Amino acid sequence: MNPLSTSSSPKNYMLVSSAVLRRQQFLIRSLTGYHDRIQKERMMGTRCVSGTALEADAESVLRRITPPLDPTRHKGQAGKIAVIGGCREYTGAPYFAAISALKIGADLSHVFCTKDASTVIKGYSPELIVHPILEESYSIRDDDKALVSNRVLGEIAKWMERFDCLVVGPGLGRDPFLLDCVSEIMRLARNSNIPLVVDGDGLFLVTNNLELVRGYPLAVLTPNVNEYKRLIQTVLECEVNDQDAPEQLLSLARGIGGPTILQKGKSDLISDGETVSEVSIYGSPRRCGGQGDILSGSVAVFSSWARWQTSAAEEESNDRVQNPMVLGCIAGSALLRKAASLAFANKKRATLTTDIIEFLGKSLEDICPSH
Repeated sequence: MNPLSTSSSPKNYMLVSSAVLRRQQFLIRSLTGYHDRIQKERMMGTRCVSGTALEADAESVLRRITPPLDPTRHKGQAGKIAVIGGCREYTGAPYFAAISALKIGADLSHVFCTKDASTVIKGYSPELIVHPILEESYSIRDDDKALVSNRVLGEIAKWMERFDCLVVGPGLGRDPFLLDCVSEIMRLARNSNIPLVVDGDGLFLVTNNLELVRGYPLAVLTPNVNEYKRLIQTVLECEVNDQDAPEQLLSLARGIGGPTILQKGKSDLISDGETVSEVSIYGSPRRCGGQGDILSGSVAVFSSWARWQTSAAEEESNDRVQNPMVLGCIAGSALLRKAASLAFANKKRATLTTDIIEFLGKSLEDICPSH
């Protein structure tokens, strides 16, 4: 059996821990604090509850899909990521996503943003390749919109097949013309078989037009609490059910049909419509804005690496391999949580997103040493 293989039975879900166990853990934490043994158990990543519920073995996934450093490789072979986002109001989010991809190990990271955002984002870091090609409604006349839209799409098309994954949405904003252009970019990516990680305002766009991702297995949606609520209402026409969270997530993924969904929360739940995985590694009680952007950039890199690994595994074996987008979500979720934990231990209440980013490299090195 290939180490990346998994059963194809829809009933073989990796479901969340029982409510009884959660209450027990809460009582232990309340009485004794965050004991070192409890945290170590969480960091191990795998446990079995009543013989039926398994949490994702996140550290094992990270070790399997992270490629070794190889001096014979050339620039770009460890991953080329592009972020579609950034407007005059929001410049931090696309930077967080793009720089996180580099900190994890991608070789090149691009940002496609509006002209107003480009100079600011370039000022954050010279490491990013910034393309000021997106436009908002206020800057163009109605008569010119079709021409401008075609020009934007043409510029993107020149680069598209160079990328291993697109992150769509960080700092995108909700300008109607800009969202229309991004819809066309997403269709182009699908036609080119390029994976998509959709976050932030990209989820607003997708929720209002599910056909952008429906039936596309190389898409990942990363909703927070409110974004998830809107997806549930749109697709399942009901309210969020926290009591049956894994089953509802599974239904949502099947309802959309194709994409993997990473539901962010106290524990992250991940489903592609066939399995439900949980990552509950201890992170940080500090909820500074921007952590979701780190996650989207991380998932983009790890999903790309997982695709390479699973493609090689499929060539060597007839076993069905686990969905690489699911593996990428597990790895991204786990690494962010570990980095957040280290940053909080260092900065406590003063922890910022930039502090967490600085611990991404150490967190991955602790699990996958580079030597």
